[in-house]
Amino acid sequence: MSDIGSRTPVLVGAGQFIQRPENPVEALEPVAMMGEALANAAQDAGAPGLPARASHTWVIKGAWPYPDPAALLNQRFGATGKTGLSTDGGNTPQSLVTVACNRIAAGEADVVLIAGAEGIWSRRRARRADQRIPYTDQTGAVPDEVLGRDVIMNNKVEAERGFRDPINLYPVFESAFRASRGETMEGHRDRLAAMWEKFNQAAVANPYSWIRTPMTAEEIRNPSPTNRFVGFPYTKSMNSNWDLDLAAALIVCSAEAASAAGVPTDCWLFPHAGTDARDTDYVSNRGDLHSSPAIRVAGRRVMELAGVGVDDIDHVDLYSCFPSAVQISATELGLGLDRDLTLTGGLTFAGGPLNNYVTHSIATMAGVLRDNPGSIGLCSANGGYLTKHAFGIYSTEPPADGFRHQNCQDEIDRFPSVELDANYTGSATVEAYTVMHGRTEPEVALAAVRTPNGRQWVRSTDPALMDEMTRTEFIGTDVVVNEDFEFAPA
Repeated sequence: MSDIGSRTPVLVGAGQFIQRPENPVEALEPVAMMGEALANAAQDAGAPGLPARASHTWVIKGAWPYPDPAALLNQRFGATGKTGLSTDGGNTPQSLVTVACNRIAAGEADVVLIAGAEGIWSRRRARRADQRIPYTDQTGAVPDEVLGRDVIMNNKVEAERGFRDPINLYPVFESAFRASRGETMEGHRDRLAAMWEKFNQAAVANPYSWIRTPMTAEEIRNPSPTNRFVGFPYTKSMNSNWDLDLAAALIVCSAEAASAAGVPTDCWLFPHAGTDARDTDYVSNRGDLHSSPAIRVAGRRVMELAGVGVDDIDHVDLYSCFPSAVQISATELGLGLDRDLTLTGGLTFAGGPLNNYVTHSIATMAGVLRDNPGSIGLCSANGGYLTKHAFGIYSTEPPADGFRHQNCQDEIDRFPSVELDANYTGSATVEAYTVMHGRTEPEVALAAVRTPNGRQWVRSTDPALMDEMTRTEFIGTDVVVNEDFEFAPA
């Protein structure tokens, strides 16, 4: 590859780590897990000493107390590079790869380490046994930079009315997507289960998946003592799973630095393009609840920047916290819902380590592309409630015009939005909904309704109504909203 420019960004190493010790207190703490994943990434690059050359070490923010875990990783590997910590969001791993590529191309970075880990499974089990996994104390440490943009994901009305978590909102999107396709409720549930069965099959084949137990579409679709409904129509096995111990890491560097470190060229993977975008910060203001202008614009733009069309994409890993995220993304990108849309198995089965899933996604993609030289891969990343998005295209072949990036926000911000009609009472029409379940029975129906002036969030705990809403399509139904913001059929 003598014709490759010295500042061309290359992804040379990808590593993953999984632990499930019989005694949870024997588990590695998260920063040590990151270290193992980085060591695996360096081994993958054929250059075990590469982390010591890091000009930048960046960590994906997680559910642990370290203020600057990158500094601890630098200590482990003898590196002196600048440290960084991301903000929250499942989009951050792909966004950080894009930032790394831009800085490398501009001569502002040479070797960038990106890592993340979660040790939630072992920590929970240690606590149940009244034990504690020792974590390194980093009191007073401060990273050299914070990477990304923090977003407050809920407004006060959404939170007060029960639309505060992913498990509440993604099934609401699902119902809107179902209605947009004119599907029957039973046919829709059948299709979801068949799609998620394919995700399970991918996870079973992935050695770094947290759940590798085979499940049939019927087992995924239907509630059971071990697979209860959560937010209808999702059973537990359609929800993101963060009860796990997983770590992943990537090493991105310039072609010059890769050569200097002795990384064999058959390890080189080229990022071709990256895009970033976001939909409205609050779901209340989305133009509709079954689509995503940000995915549409940024997803298609990344292909344009890479000089490829949707039919040129050989391998895909779409962010897959819930089925609605996959389907909306695939639709906006022009991918068929019947094609393979995951390499890992997704956040249900492979695992959803908070903000770090896409580090696993890219690491898995790296192996697939190396096994299929010349093929093209697309990774998507999502943070919040279909809020923050990032896309990357990769190949073993170098990009014809160098790495290209674009932030598409100006175009996306021109799409129509909806006003929150927070105090509205009276006649309205159901736009989307879910029925949230406890361990044994339905607990509350949550609905977005359209009013003459915008969108309103409402709820009901009427047992008969909740039961009916799981059997009969309620989207388009006229309802009445009372002064407590509860709804009933008109």
